[in-house]
Amino acid sequence: MECLKQCEAMIAKGSLTFYSAFRSLPSPRRQAVYVIYAFCRMIDDAVDEPEQSPYTLGELKEQFDRYEQAGGHFIWPALRWLFQTFPALGKEPFYRQMEGQQTDLDVVQYETMEQLDRYCYLVAGTVGEMLLPVLHDNPDKKVTEAGIMLGKAMQIVNIVRDVGEDRRRGRRYIPKEWMDRAGYCEGRLDSGIIDESFVRLIGAFDRLARDWFARGLNGLETYPRESACCIEIAARYYEAILDGVKENGYDVFTKRAVVGGARKLALASAIRVKYIGLAPAPEETAVS
Repeated sequence: MECLKQCEAMIAKGSLTFYSAFRSLPSPRRQAVYVIYAFCRMIDDAVDEPEQSPYTLGELKEQFDRYEQAGGHFIWPALRWLFQTFPALGKEPFYRQMEGQQTDLDVVQYETMEQLDRYCYLVAGTVGEMLLPVLHDNPDKKVTEAGIMLGKAMQIVNIVRDVGEDRRRGRRYIPKEWMDRAGYCEGRLDSGIIDESFVRLIGAFDRLARDWFARGLNGLETYPRESACCIEIAARYYEAILDGVKENGYDVFTKRAVVGGARKLALASAIRVKYIGLAPAPEETAVS
């Protein structure tokens, strides 16, 4: 289907990390991941890059309400295929994802970790909920909780990596209570100052993310091995961004931490051997 090819083109352009992690999935799981990514990306773009988005967030929700009849964009037949192919997948996580992205229009600073945890669930834990019926044949409560935790861990990495970019957009996701605990103030954040208190602050988020990754990877043995392999590759790629932050001297104001191709190849090779006995071809580890 042409609409599925267009979803693949979106993930290949928008996130080589996820594309290279999931491209070895068997069909139709692989195409389903692409569709979920494409729609989530459209939700995100409606908030962060509205001038380039074909829909506002409100328009996306209205169209999604009636996706069975919606037209005018390849995402709607792609979503119809997705829900028909994976009937266990519900619409609720998609609505919660839109709720989370709406938060970015309403809330620009976080005061407590409780508030940030809720945000991470809405914008990223929900992606885990979307993917579970696609990647797992019969997810139970523990597997579902782990999938949500893995999505939240990835969002913490996003927050750490994008501190400077988000600040330029007038947003602060790092909770004020954690800044106070580390002894780091708003004025230093605005000035992009990297000192001992900032390293202490980012170190706390590093530990949180790694703990959530560990909890999020629990239960992988219950997945089909191809799914488990791709999930762990995506998780390890993302976790390695934290190493990139350290290697950049914790400069998340002027540098963007990335995982190079050689590092990705090493990670993916070890994981593929672990699950399947096969290492990836070099072209499967493009840099993002």
